[in-house]
Amino acid sequence: MTVIAMGVHVLDVLVRPVEEIPEGQGGQLVEQIKMTAAGSAGGTALTLAKLGATVHSAGAIGTDPIGDLLLTLLQRDGVDTSLLVRREGEQTSSSVLPIRPDGSRPAFHVIGANGTYGPDDAPWDAIAAATHLHLGGPEFMGGEAAAKILAFAQEHGVVTSADFLAPGEPGMLDWIAPALPHLDYVLPNDEQVLGFTATTDLADGCRKLVELGAGCVAATAGADGALVVDASSETRVPAFAVEVVDTTGCGDAFSAGFLRGLSLGRTPAEAATLGCATAGLVAGGLGSDHGAFDLAAALELSHGELATS
Repeated sequence: MTVIAMGVHVLDVLVRPVEEIPEGQGGQLVEQIKMTAAGSAGGTALTLAKLGATVHSAGAIGTDPIGDLLLTLLQRDGVDTSLLVRREGEQTSSSVLPIRPDGSRPAFHVIGANGTYGPDDAPWDAIAAATHLHLGGPEFMGGEAAAKILAFAQEHGVVTSADFLAPGEPGMLDWIAPALPHLDYVLPNDEQVLGFTATTDLADGCRKLVELGAGCVAATAGADGALVVDASSETRVPAFAVEVVDTTGCGDAFSAGFLRGLSLGRTPAEAATLGCATAGLVAGGLGSDHGAFDLAAALELSHGELATS
């Protein structure tokens, strides 16, 4: 499995536990502060590498020290970063995440260089040579621009998928819709599906995305697991019972496990089970890169049998 993880790459600064922000000049002692590679492309990339895939990150980062650290963290986990473009004068995208005791968190985010990447930057030869193209945050370049890249990938027999970073807003669907017919798999969360489609039922929202051209939608729903919908079926996949420390990166981990499952010949529902298991492993600690697990550990948790590709 050779994956191009293209799009949003972020450096996360995580602090836990945080119940409230101190007023004025007040301070607060915490248990842990950590920096990790993240983003709907970057987080998926590093987890895919843990699961044994050959992974290349593609996107835009700055020439600042944040970018230097982001490269180091991706490379440490086995991601090839040679396809990342460095933008002079642009800040590398980053977030500050105060993690609540229950694992949830608000976010302070800078878009930075992520907003500058588009088809003119795409590594066409590398895409054609890959088995999978995962586009993290197609909304940053817009559906028409994303469609150019995804259509090229499909023409060369590459499996295409995408996840989103933007919150669910009804107007966003028009912006990303041109990309949907060129996506074999769409991997949003439940709030994004409901918001994008202006529906109140997750299955209805997923079906609307399929009607607009997506081949299959695997939507995550936190503790409720995932829902997998295509033109002919609808399957609910339960989450795994784990002690949640931090939900950061769980969606990206699900995407990684799901895509790795597909590469092993699993059905979409079976791949979603591996995705939920991988998300559970990441949720047990702080940040997108938590856990020294590998494919065997993820498969053991998902009750699957070890396979190779």
